Amino acid sequence: MNTHFSESLETLTHYQRYESRVVNIGDIPMGGKHPIRIQSMTNTDTMDTEGTVAQTIRLVEAGCDYVRITAPSVREAQNLGVIKAELRKRGYSVPLIADIHFVPRAAEEAAKLVEKVRVNPGNYVDRKRFQDLEYNQHEYQAELDRIEERFTPLVTLCREAGTAMRIGSNHGSLSDRILSHYGDTPLGMVESAMEFVRICANNHFHDLVISMKASNTRIMIQAYRLLVSQMNREGFNYPLHLGVTEAGDGDDARIKSSLGIGSLLRDGLGDTIRVSLTEAPEAEIPVAISIVKSINNIAQHQHIEPLITLPINMFEYQRRETQPISIVGGEQVPVVIADLSQIEGSPDNHLKEAGYHFDLLSNTWVTGDQGADILYFGENIPGIKLSDNCLCLYDSETWTSLSSQDNKYPLFTLESYSTAFSKHNVANFVQVDTLESISDLPIDPSIIWLLSSNNEHQMADLRRFILELANLGNKQPVILLNKANDEEREELMLSTAAEIGAILNDGLADGVWLRSNNPHVMDLNELSFGILQASRSRMTKTEYIACPSCGRTLFDLEEVTAQIRHRTSHLKGVKIGIMGCIVNGPGEMADADFGYVGTGPGKVSLYRGQMVVRPHVPQIEAVDSLIDLIKSEGYWVDP
Repeated sequence: MNTHFSESLETLTHYQRYESRVVNIGDIPMGGKHPIRIQSMTNTDTMDTEGTVAQTIRLVEAGCDYVRITAPSVREAQNLGVIKAELRKRGYSVPLIADIHFVPRAAEEAAKLVEKVRVNPGNYVDRKRFQDLEYNQHEYQAELDRIEERFTPLVTLCREAGTAMRIGSNHGSLSDRILSHYGDTPLGMVESAMEFVRICANNHFHDLVISMKASNTRIMIQAYRLLVSQMNREGFNYPLHLGVTEAGDGDDARIKSSLGIGSLLRDGLGDTIRVSLTEAPEAEIPVAISIVKSINNIAQHQHIEPLITLPINMFEYQRRETQPISIVGGEQVPVVIADLSQIEGSPDNHLKEAGYHFDLLSNTWVTGDQGADILYFGENIPGIKLSDNCLCLYDSETWTSLSSQDNKYPLFTLESYSTAFSKHNVANFVQVDTLESISDLPIDPSIIWLLSSNNEHQMADLRRFILELANLGNKQPVILLNKANDEEREELMLSTAAEIGAILNDGLADGVWLRSNNPHVMDLNELSFGILQASRSRMTKTEYIACPSCGRTLFDLEEVTAQIRHRTSHLKGVKIGIMGCIVNGPGEMADADFGYVGTGPGKVSLYRGQMVVRPHVPQIEAVDSLIDLIKSEGYWVDP
């Protein structure tokens, strides 16, 4: 029997891929010991056969194993057969997946033609009106019976045709019935999918792939963990499709995707992945390949001492309890340390890269929304004036020589700390490696741990150390110290987001310090804040929840997203959903403060949360109207 998290502590410290059953999808099987498969989705009109075929070929040649194509109606579903025939004629045997939402007949037609169909339980033969409905037990069961009656024909057809199926629950797309019992929660996502899984199993159909997708990485990770645990209890082991939905574009989307997907892969979960970017579909493939590549060596990782007890619930977020020391720990947001120890010449440009600006009025350097909280100078003593809220960190020997130690703290090794005559009376930063014996660490209410790991399975190694601190009742704050290798920028971004972001996502760290042999202060500082934002640990900029576009999209998503970003990127902490059609509109924006949703040709509806407040706005006026809505709700600040 497969076991993860609640059932076996071993999986938290030893890499072990979840043993899913094998599902054949065309001639590319998924699950079991097969490689992690990469997939994407076309954004062409499905009735545009030539355009869809051409884009599919580009995806395949970029490294895509499966290609998903939307089929919102029977007409588009039927054209999938034409697209498939044309691909085969050109020598491409890539398995095709039909993306189905509301129309059972479209799903049934597609199942005869392609290798796999995807259905969303919250949309498919279930009711979703975002109404506050109450279901008694009888009504709840009656709905389940109705769903089984409507869903079984598709199950039967897929079984007989040898067509696989993905059951994909999305956060925010849960039906009113599920919401009434479970709320908009990871548990609700799991139960929504499991209802359909049970119907399939009762009809002896097991060519299933399951997904739990959300734009919020914390919810997404919790949902997959719960799903695996529930499948274990019911005797299922279907393959998992991983993805952070509506991730947006640019670096933020890549960080968020890698944090969600990469951390689950490191825990052995996942058989296929899709990186959802509001960019050309082909741009998703290299990112997905890099995320998979980042776990290549994990299976051979150095031994990590197993946990005896687990002090937290891996299925619910709860930040580790720590004592506040200066600006670190307690209920304070996680901090960012910027390394300026290797700079040469004037520090001015490097301070700017660390998120600081010079204030002429006070004649001091001050920090902005994404300014590092602590500046590490090492052995250097810069001749600059910092504001009182700027904290500095020095090597301990240098710190002792300072004429003024106001807002300045020492950095020790474990050895130098044990022999030091001079220590700070408030905060002492001490570097420690995961190889240290936790029980031998000094207990001092002034210590802030700077924790690093050289293990190939860095995420698990860091996590175990912090969990053991919790087991011992040690409440000293922990800042994650990541020493980056000489990786390319994107590889560094993706691997760090997964390793460090996973720890933050579980509430186990109080800050991050990213270091590199080649100091790129701005890149590392932006990455630090990007990881904090993606893990919902600290919001320092606007959050965009933007769909990747598909054949249903009613406007140019890339262009509109760029327009909205240009006008709103200064709105710290505001979450804006940008959705190409009503299918992924109010549901996938469950986490957003405001929404911009295509509702018809040239028409956009604007949302406040999940409620339409300005319907059918002409697209030419829609961005201006969105800005006006944000202002009217009191969220606007001038840039």
